[in-house]
Amino acid sequence: MTVRPCLPWPHPVLKAPAATVAAITPEIRAIWADMVDTMDAMPGYGLAAVQIGVPLRLAVVDCSTERGQAVLMANPEVLHASGQFREHDEASPNLPGVSAVISRPRAVTVRFLNAEGQVEDRDFVHLWATSAQHQIDHLAGKMFFDHLSPLKRKMLLAKADKWRKRA
Repeated sequence: MTVRPCLPWPHPVLKAPAATVAAITPEIRAIWADMVDTMDAMPGYGLAAVQIGVPLRLAVVDCSTERGQAVLMANPEVLHASGQFREHDEASPNLPGVSAVISRPRAVTVRFLNAEGQVEDRDFVHLWATSAQHQIDHLAGKMFFDHLSPLKRKMLLAKADKWRKRA
């Protein structure tokens, strides 16, 4: 089991789009395994490779109650998003001590390369959809707070800064 440390925001890797994965290799599978271990240790519902300093378009999502149901995705992209929205309190291990309620589509269809190297289209709903979208944002160099108004974002980052100075 390898739990990797998460980069602190505003690390440059967190602000840049991640590189496309050309093929599913043993190295990619090893990164996914570390990502699942790291996600489970937090505990969290998902993790993007950039969060642990790997600038590749890799993500894992597991919103199951018993765990062990992680969906491993390379190059995930949203093909379709529901017109219905759902609010959820989101956070990130890259910016500890703060969270914000974010409104995202309730359901999404995501296309990605799976662990077998096959293109897969999968429908995600509720928390699974929220987590998948959150990870895809990370891969584009965005954080959850980028969905907030400028004033709310400024307040959240100030609160995170205070939390970081106390820690």
